[in-house]
Amino acid sequence: MTLSDFAILYVSVLATMLACRCIPLFVLKGRELSPRLTQALGLIPAAAFAALVANDIVSPSAFATNPVQAMVPFAASAVVVVVARKTGSLIWCAIVGMAAYALLTMVI
Repeated sequence: MTLSDFAILYVSVLATMLACRCIPLFVLKGRELSPRLTQALGLIPAAAFAALVANDIVSPSAFATNPVQAMVPFAASAVVVVVARKTGSLIWCAIVGMAAYALLTMVI
């Protein structure tokens, strides 16, 4: 890739990123969003986090080699869901999740 090709690619990617991030800010500046849209936008962080966690929990190759061992992350996450419902604390969820995963890994 030559320097001019790289510069064209870089400038086009930069312009696209700026357009996708800045134009909505300028268009929506000072406008009140509908409650449904505000509620939908509020779900984006949770959905992004869930996608990251699901990517680590589900491993198709692990199910092919050892299905019982592949269920360990699911069991640990079930324990975390119970703790999250009871406490609502992120730190307790992290501590209990790591402990449950470690214990289940040692047992199985």
